[in-house]
Amino acid sequence: MATPEVSGLIEQKVIESLSNDSNINDINSKHVNRIKVKEILVNGDGNKYVNGLNHAASPCNGPTKSDEHYTILEQPNRKGRKIKVITIGAGASALNFAHDIDTSPLDVDLTMYEKNPEIGGTWYENRYPGCACDIPSVNYQLSWAPSSHWSSYYSTAPEILQYFKTLADEYKLRKYVKLNHKVVGAWWKEDLQEWHVKIQRGDNPEDIIDDKCNILVNASGVLNKWKWPEIKGRESFKGPMLHSANWDSAVDLKGKTVAIIGSGSSAVQIVPNILPEVKSLKCFIRSQSWVTAGFGSNFAGKDGGNFKYTEGQKKLLAEDPKTYLRYRKNIESELNSRFRFILNGSPEQTAARAFAEQEMRRKLEKKPWIADAIVPKDFAVGCRRPTPGNGYLEALCEANVDVIQGTIAEITPTGIRTSDGVEHEADVIVCATGFDVSWRPYYPTIGREGRSLAEEWKDVPSTYLSITVPHFPNYLIFNGPFGPYGHGSFLPITEVLSKHFLQIIEKMSMEFLTSFAPTEAAVADFAEHRRTFIPRTAWSSPCRSWFKQGTVDGEVMMWPGSRTHFFENMKTPRWEDYDLKYEKKNRFWYLGNGFSEREFDGRDLSWYLGLLDGKDEQPQYSREDIKDLLQF
Repeated sequence: MATPEVSGLIEQKVIESLSNDSNINDINSKHVNRIKVKEILVNGDGNKYVNGLNHAASPCNGPTKSDEHYTILEQPNRKGRKIKVITIGAGASALNFAHDIDTSPLDVDLTMYEKNPEIGGTWYENRYPGCACDIPSVNYQLSWAPSSHWSSYYSTAPEILQYFKTLADEYKLRKYVKLNHKVVGAWWKEDLQEWHVKIQRGDNPEDIIDDKCNILVNASGVLNKWKWPEIKGRESFKGPMLHSANWDSAVDLKGKTVAIIGSGSSAVQIVPNILPEVKSLKCFIRSQSWVTAGFGSNFAGKDGGNFKYTEGQKKLLAEDPKTYLRYRKNIESELNSRFRFILNGSPEQTAARAFAEQEMRRKLEKKPWIADAIVPKDFAVGCRRPTPGNGYLEALCEANVDVIQGTIAEITPTGIRTSDGVEHEADVIVCATGFDVSWRPYYPTIGREGRSLAEEWKDVPSTYLSITVPHFPNYLIFNGPFGPYGHGSFLPITEVLSKHFLQIIEKMSMEFLTSFAPTEAAVADFAEHRRTFIPRTAWSSPCRSWFKQGTVDGEVMMWPGSRTHFFENMKTPRWEDYDLKYEKKNRFWYLGNGFSEREFDGRDLSWYLGLLDGKDEQPQYSREDIKDLLQF
């Protein structure tokens, strides 16, 4: 260790240089160098400690046994550590998350495993005729990547997929993605405080690789596991059978008799789009539903219909960002106001129901008996997500379209037999019957104490604020059970969650957390509040909905409030609701050697007074800039 005389000599030399040098930036540089020199002197080992970094024993990512004698972490505070993150999926949520990580100063090693041969998630998988979004184009995009190239007010699936592909290319996000890689299992290792993940490459179930991470992020969504309907004799049908979420474009429908099972959002888009080419349609409708105009209909075309943007409008969107933002905010404000019609007994709900029924009956006036059959009688608008169906109700009234309400008894080699014994022959059967909405992972996800997530969620999922699960540490979910999915675009939701997750990663990195998991008490309190609030809403009325895992009377998987309510409450993590584990027994080990990383990494050393030109970096100071305020 240096003697006081040596340390004093060094300090005196620095002071002399400060008084003789007119460049204040040099003074700052020499001040930092003085700190570095004094660190080496105090530590007494110039080879071992440089810049406050302990190169001989850098902290590891996993836990270590508590030292018998507490020692200081010999590095500046808030230097942090690298966090390895694996994301399941490469759809909209994952791409936004990748961008947030890519533009973050945090040291994050990100890998995104995508089972498909292309990014895009649901917009890659859903390719059925007429597949489109019920949210206006300019509001179904990420806030940091607005496009002026939308062709119409409501966009088709291919156009939305192209948007995400272009975004991934322009922002260089593909570097994080491994395509044709399907996660087939994930196990939490308590002794190592990390997830071990198995991934299948391609179609070969024997081609398995292993990976591990500090944080596992499920960004696969709920509407990603399509399933055939459980109908007797389904495999006996001799003709082509298509599923809306696994469409085979090679099947020619021209001049064919086509049977369509289902009346949800996929069916209402398929029917009017294939009607011009088929010989006849037979629509099997089991459930009543509200078929309405799309979201943001006040700014849409006639009767809430779609319209094409003119070249002049596209030019305005491209050249006037302020007007573009005002346009988007007008529409988004309408979407956010829709929560009011979800509340039972509200004037907005009464008005929404009256308007929706009037419009449905108007469009079905050629066949009024259809309206009597499918207009809901015992549940309000919003019990299930409203089904925008431009042209659907009108198509049901065409002469070559039959609407069959009877229960399907079985599928036969030549068609469909209903419970009344009538067989309805068809050349092609289309199953627009949706997805497995149980939220249970199709691969083993094993948390603490060998708990299986599929078993834990066997009856009903349980989450903390839709994002984490008790006993499954370091497991984050985009758009998990009990999020705000009923009245608007999910992209702002996923942006809010991504920022929330980045705060979690920052705390893990900077404070050397090894694991976080929500407490059972916090999850129970959330459930109690949710279950007490939901009966106030239309979601609780007796309709069949994916909000209730495809049942009529199941638990409602919705956030107990509006989207705005969700956004406000998810701004920052509530760490008091989590069990935390640290790398060392002492939670303040991260305070380090007394210095802050800011003192070495080039950021502004007086940022708290304000930033010059908005940049958090140490300015190039000069005495010349402030000469009028100096005395000598």
